[in-house]
Amino acid sequence: MEDNEVKVREAIANDKSTLALAAFEAMNWNGTARFTHEEFATNTDLSRYLKGWPRVGDFGVVAQTHDGVQIGGAWCRTFAPDDAGYGFIAEDIPELTIGVLPGHRGIGAGTALMASLITIGRSRGLRAISLSVEDGNRARALYERLGFVKVGRNGGSDTMLLQLDAQN
Repeated sequence: MEDNEVKVREAIANDKSTLALAAFEAMNWNGTARFTHEEFATNTDLSRYLKGWPRVGDFGVVAQTHDGVQIGGAWCRTFAPDDAGYGFIAEDIPELTIGVLPGHRGIGAGTALMASLITIGRSRGLRAISLSVEDGNRARALYERLGFVKVGRNGGSDTMLLQLDAQN
């Protein structure tokens, strides 16, 4: 899929480092270095989002520029209730993580990544996708535009859900 100068392709096992960079950006979304790369790799609450990528059922996409530079990624994975992520709803509803590298935001990469993941989720027959978004994160507008709705609250974050059987 293409959106302006952004090309999106399905993520493969070798994309784990790109997804890790995207996750790092997602965790530090406000420009403040709240987490280091080491903390992301060693903190169980954070590392669960990529540990063992890809597991059975995981799916994701990577955004690239027209000349192949990887600029972001988004992926979904399910969790057990005893290993729940921040946006956990249910074992059969995957949680989405997305990040776009600085300098490449505002060109449609986030929209292209999200649209591709939603398409894949629907093609897999999933009933919904969830995510967690912190207060003040500008990405909330994108999520709402794509049909995600607030279904819960956890600290300073909202849990949002997109029903995939709905036409968005």
